[in-house]
Amino acid sequence: MKLKNLFAAFAAALTLGFAVSCEDSTEPTYLSNVKVSCSSVSIPEAGGSNSIDVTAKGAWTISGMPEWLTVSPVSGNGDGKVTFSAESSSGRKAELLLTCDSQTQRINIIQGPQSPAKATCKEVNEGPEKSYRVTGTCAKIENTVYGNWFIEDATGQVYIYGTLDKKGNAKNFASLGIEVGDEVTVEGPKSYYKGSPQLVNVAVIKINKSLIKCDSTQVAGKTTDTLGIEGGEITAFLTCKGKGLYVDVPADAKSWLSISQIAGDKVTFLAQPNDGGDRGTTLTFKTTDGKKEYSSTWAIIQKGAVAAVTCKDFLNKKDGSAQYKVRGIVTKIANAKYGNIYISDGTGDVYVYGLADWANYKDKLKVGDEVQLQSVKTSWNGVGQMKNAVVLEHIAHDVVTVADFLAKPVDKSTYYVLTGTIVASAPTGNQVDLEKDGKFTLKDETGEVYVYKVLNNMLEKAYSKFNECGVKEGDTITILGYRAAYKETQQVGGAIFIKKEAAAE
Repeated sequence: MKLKNLFAAFAAALTLGFAVSCEDSTEPTYLSNVKVSCSSVSIPEAGGSNSIDVTAKGAWTISGMPEWLTVSPVSGNGDGKVTFSAESSSGRKAELLLTCDSQTQRINIIQGPQSPAKATCKEVNEGPEKSYRVTGTCAKIENTVYGNWFIEDATGQVYIYGTLDKKGNAKNFASLGIEVGDEVTVEGPKSYYKGSPQLVNVAVIKINKSLIKCDSTQVAGKTTDTLGIEGGEITAFLTCKGKGLYVDVPADAKSWLSISQIAGDKVTFLAQPNDGGDRGTTLTFKTTDGKKEYSSTWAIIQKGAVAAVTCKDFLNKKDGSAQYKVRGIVTKIANAKYGNIYISDGTGDVYVYGLADWANYKDKLKVGDEVQLQSVKTSWNGVGQMKNAVVLEHIAHDVVTVADFLAKPVDKSTYYVLTGTIVASAPTGNQVDLEKDGKFTLKDETGEVYVYKVLNNMLEKAYSKFNECGVKEGDTITILGYRAAYKETQQVGGAIFIKKEAAAE
C-alpha cells in the first residue's frame, strides 16, 4: 500500500469512528532484530482487543502503557503474539515502545475517533484519558512561558499544563494575551501527574476577553498589593466595560477586610491590624453585559509575624502569599542541581521545590541535616509544597547505626539521626511506654539502644504525647537524639520523632 493511500485510509477511519483492523491499516514494520506485523493498532470504541505478531531474535519488552490499556504479554523471548485490550471509551491513543537488543519499535494504539469531546471541567476531571474541548474562565495563571493555568466553569476547575500558540508552538503563551477573567475555549489530551488530572499542551480555539479587569492596587498612593501589619486602606483601580460593578470579598477574609467605598471604577478596602502571621486573599470583581457574567481577580496580602508551623499544618494552609517557617530533617535530596528536597518533622513530609540560596548549600547540605525554612505555601497539581524556600537555620547531623551511636561519647550538644524498629522491651529496671512518653528499645541490624522519652514532633516542647505519632511495636521509625547514659543504661536522650514506616502486615 502506498504511503499516501495509507494516510488517507487511516484518516477516513478515524473520522467515521470505525474499528480499524491491524492488517487493513498498516503494512508490517521491520528492524533487523525485531519485526511486528503492525505498528498501528486500533481497538473498537465499544471496547475489545486486537493483536499483533512479534518476530524477535532475542528477549524483548514493551513499555509506556497507560492505565486504560492492558497488554499481554509485556515481555518475551523470540517470536510471540501480543494482545492489546481496553474497556469502552473513545478518543484515546498511546505510543508504546517494544525494545529488543537496543532496537526500539514504536507501536501506536488508537481507540475510537480522535476528535475532542465537548465537556465540562467536572467531566474532564472524572472522565477517561482522551481529548476534550472545554470552555471556561481563566481562574489563575501559574507560568506565562509554558502556559500553565487553571480553567474554571460552574462545575469546577481543570489544570492546564502547557498551552500552544496560534502556530502550534510551545513556550509562547504570552503571545495569546490570555488574562485572568477571560473566557477561553481549549482542546487537548487528558493525562495525570501524581494522580491529579490535567490537560496537556492545549490548543486555544477561542478567547472572549473579559469586560472587567483590575489594573492595579495602591496603598497610601503607592502601587502595591501589600498592606502593612498596621492595616489601613488599599484601593483597586479597575477597567469595567460592562453594566454594573460587583465586588466579592471571600468569607475567610471578611473578619479583617471590608469594602469602605465604591466610586466609579475605583474600590477601596479597609484592612484591620494584623497580630498574626502573613495573610492574604483574592478579591473578585464582577460585571455583566446583560446576558453573561464576567469576572476578574486580584490577590492582596497583609504582612504579619511569620508563623512557625509543623509540616502537617503547613500542608493544610491555603495557597497564597503568606509566609511560614517550617523546621524538619532532610530525608531526601530529590534534585541536586536545583535544591529540591524533602523534609520531615514527625507530623508529615513536605516537598521543597528549590532552595533560594542553593549555591551556598549544595556542597554541605545532606540527608539527616536539620533545617528551618521559610516559604509561601503553593501547590503543584494539587500537591502542597514549599517553593524557593529561604534557609533560616542549618544544623548538620550524622545519620548513624545503633552500633555507631553507642560508640559515640556521652554528649548532650551533639544530635544524631537513627532509624530502627520499635521493640517493646527495655534494659532491667527501665520502663516501656509507647502510649505516653515514648520509652522503648530501638533495634537495627547492628544492635539495640534504649530510648528514654520522645517528643512527637520538632515543635513540641512537652512529652506525654507520643501516642499522637501512631506507632506500635514492630514499626520502623526515624528519630533524632543525643548520646546519653543513666547509671548502667546507655540510651538516646532528647529524642524527637521524625517519621515512621509501618510494619508489614
